[in-house]
Amino acid sequence: MSTIDWIVLFGTLGCIVAYGVYRTRGKKSMEGYLKGDSDLKWWTIGLSIMATQASAITFLSTPGQAYADGMRFIQFYFGLPLAMIILSVTFVPIFYKLKVYTAYEYLESRFDLKTRLLAGLFLIQRGLAAGITIYAPSIILSTLMGWSLGGTNLVIGALVIIYTVSGGTKAVSVTQKQQMAVMMGGMILAGIFVIRYLPDNINFTDALHVAGKMGKLDVVDFTFDLSDRYNFWSGITGALFLFLSYFGTDQSQVQRYLSGRSLKEGRLGLMMNGLLKVPMQFIILFIGVMVFVFFQFNEPPVFFNQVQVEKLEQSEYADELQELRNAHTAVFTEKERTIFDLSQAVRDKDEVSIELFKNRALALEEEGKEIHGDVAALIKQNDPDAETNDKDYVFMSFVMNNLPIGLVGLLFAVIFSAAMSSTASELNALASTTTVDIYKRTIRKNESDGHYVMSSKLFTFLWGLIAILFATYLSLFENLIQAVNLLGSLIYGTILGIFVVAFYVKYVKSHAVFLAAIISQLSIATLHYLTTIEVVSIGFLWYNAIGCILVVVIGILLQSIMPNTSKT
Repeated sequence: MSTIDWIVLFGTLGCIVAYGVYRTRGKKSMEGYLKGDSDLKWWTIGLSIMATQASAITFLSTPGQAYADGMRFIQFYFGLPLAMIILSVTFVPIFYKLKVYTAYEYLESRFDLKTRLLAGLFLIQRGLAAGITIYAPSIILSTLMGWSLGGTNLVIGALVIIYTVSGGTKAVSVTQKQQMAVMMGGMILAGIFVIRYLPDNINFTDALHVAGKMGKLDVVDFTFDLSDRYNFWSGITGALFLFLSYFGTDQSQVQRYLSGRSLKEGRLGLMMNGLLKVPMQFIILFIGVMVFVFFQFNEPPVFFNQVQVEKLEQSEYADELQELRNAHTAVFTEKERTIFDLSQAVRDKDEVSIELFKNRALALEEEGKEIHGDVAALIKQNDPDAETNDKDYVFMSFVMNNLPIGLVGLLFAVIFSAAMSSTASELNALASTTTVDIYKRTIRKNESDGHYVMSSKLFTFLWGLIAILFATYLSLFENLIQAVNLLGSLIYGTILGIFVVAFYVKYVKSHAVFLAAIISQLSIATLHYLTTIEVVSIGFLWYNAIGCILVVVIGILLQSIMPNTSKT
């Protein structure tokens, strides 16, 4: 990157951190530190909710997901608006009525302490997620910028720890407004430039036709297939359960709307997220599709992770790599001509030619994928531990090689800002849950407000260190955004089931729901293992619905055979 890009990057990040520290200095009460004085307005809550979910993984993986698989990933979010309505009507009023600091306080009043402490599942999952939200951008950014992975983890983690420890919940929320502006502003600018960089004789309409004919604009798939991760049915059911659990029981999100000045502000914040999240994801996916179109007229790298390619160049496989590059160039050259011919046929409305050139372009696309697979196989032969999935490098590779000076730094700031926003929410939630649900409830019960504020700051710092350490020792999943969704799906269904029983199945008592939750979690773990070894085939989004239903059904069955002595 140029000097100007470095100035833009660190200037943006420095301003965000300084603003967060300045705006929230002097928080000395638990109300102020853990709930932001309960005075946040709905648009701040809404932006904070969106920024918490929109991690760096969103901006790194989603365009690459669209590049490889088109727009169909948007179906994952179809259940989100409905989830926001359900939560606004049910969960949120109860939380506000009880004036809780965490979602899990309610579980003790409804069941007992052990059920509340089962939130330890949350701590484990959130701790892992915090590590992933640091690691995900770090492994890409360290490669692109030439930094060490550990150093990049440390930079992101340290920046987050500074303002999150300083100002607590309000620091997280107020900085997320600036972070969202940087993130969406940078992405929209990148989208404008990718369209501008198309050939002179290819306009925006032509680009849409190319994307459509190549299968990248297929948004909705109504095929019912349990093994398919992303279709209409998994999005409207499995993902619905995931969002109900994530926004209704995950403290990293609950803490955002519990900081509102009233129930109305909290509800409006959630509804804002429900209205804007799907369009936001659509824009990010669409930018990825436009990057795909750009690379139909500009030869893409034979493999997007250039570090791995450079290692091959210095190995015994260098000659084979060059042969594959030559084949890749030949395929691209023919495909480029075919795409131009396809665009002209579309303009001429020549259906016979359209079908002919479309089929040829798709066949050449498959040939290109085979060459890419051969390069990946060479990389694996050269280094068995190497990561051969490069989808997460697609977007930033385009940014670094094509965008003008200054905008490159801004796009790197987008990734860092996204990492900081989601990680800050997670550390803040981890500290709140550790302080309120464990430390204050079971270890030091009658200390002053100041003591618990200092404890919260200490726990924030400690969880930050744990997240950095965990990030340092992670290995890359098939796709980062899928890794986060999988991690959540493994546990969110069980936690949601506990809350559903708490709210709606009043005759099920604490012992029954506790055992049901344990059985449900073991069942989901077993199901995932069987899916991994291909004994069964179920997309992981369905784990959310299955886990929730198991807790409810097993809880009812157990209660019917257990003595009616548990706490109501």
